[in-house]
Amino acid sequence: MNKVELLAPAGDFEKLKIAIEYGADAVYFGGEMFSLRAGAGNMTVDEIREAVSYAHQRGVRCHLALNVYAHNEDIEPLREYLKQIQDIPLDAYIVSDPAVMQLLKEKLPDAEIHLSTQANTTNYITANYWRNQGVKRLVLARELTLNEIIEIRKNLPDDTELEAFVHGAMCISYSGRCLLSNFMTGRDANRGACAHPCRYKYRLEEEKRPGEYWPVDEDERGTYIFNSKDLCMLEYLPQLIDAGISSFKIEGRMKSIFYIAHVIKAYRKALDEYYRDPAGYSYDPAWAAEMCKASHREFTTGFYFRKPTGEDQEYRSSSYTREYSFVGLVRDYDSTTGIATVEQRNKMDVGDVVEVFGPQGDAFVQTIDSMKDEEGNSVMSAPHPQQILKIKMAQPVAGMYMLRKEK
Repeated sequence: MNKVELLAPAGDFEKLKIAIEYGADAVYFGGEMFSLRAGAGNMTVDEIREAVSYAHQRGVRCHLALNVYAHNEDIEPLREYLKQIQDIPLDAYIVSDPAVMQLLKEKLPDAEIHLSTQANTTNYITANYWRNQGVKRLVLARELTLNEIIEIRKNLPDDTELEAFVHGAMCISYSGRCLLSNFMTGRDANRGACAHPCRYKYRLEEEKRPGEYWPVDEDERGTYIFNSKDLCMLEYLPQLIDAGISSFKIEGRMKSIFYIAHVIKAYRKALDEYYRDPAGYSYDPAWAAEMCKASHREFTTGFYFRKPTGEDQEYRSSSYTREYSFVGLVRDYDSTTGIATVEQRNKMDVGDVVEVFGPQGDAFVQTIDSMKDEEGNSVMSAPHPQQILKIKMAQPVAGMYMLRKEK
């Protein structure tokens, strides 16, 4: 059986490691230039080289985002950048601009090219056009229904792959092609510098009545008229598989490792259960409940089943739901003593009840009975960012396990 790929975001090297540990089949990331997440950590050329080596040793593919829309002044720097990375065995390059695609073909003629969602592929004729330009995979526009995806799949050769977003933030603009950020702040979303004005609070003001604000939706603070709920297709993976999608993409290169771990683990669990017994597969709501212990917005199925309505917007706030705090990351574990070396990520104290979770198995609950610092001194509290602690674990753990605390 050809299994669908679970493709995870990796904003930096640490996030890449977490995504791989928690079950990603492939990761995508940007370099310091030419990707559409300038605010993510991103990686230097040397870091990309090290990351690809790390991923390949674990059987995980690496896709580099070069999906910027280039201006004239970007062309020569891009040529130079391609020279710097040409010896790195990247598995695919995510591209949206034909100019970037042409330069990539000139420098790396054997490169596997994936067409970014920014290129707005919404029909099978366009899909075949890009296939004829040498594109191996199409990252579909998020505005497509499931039936439209099925029709595109039927009208493409089998060797052309389809990739679709299944989880993460939805953009109010057309497949991310946003002009609002540039207009309001001078930061170009199509060159990686989006200021996210779709998450701002807005009020309506009539031109001849300055200072008189009218609510767009009754809320004295204003309203978030562009603020979409987040996409979540965890419950509908069999339908997406049947549609012929080759890769399920998780949005979130700017998200935390805590978020990435929860989301990737949930989708990994669901996919593994499906492939274990497709005929007998049953969705388990517990997967979503566990996933939601990371910060999240309310969820929508986007365009997959119907045209979105006001029910798919969040008019009250752009804040996340945060019921748990990420308090510690396990760096090492001594199975003889049962003591873990933990890097603090938020304040924790002796006596706190925490949940410990990792890539495999269920989370467990324990009380922190004692903590020691790096010098072996007992401490009652860990208030310092990334403080190294020794904590006795109630069950065996391993590196990259995490500790969370209910707020």
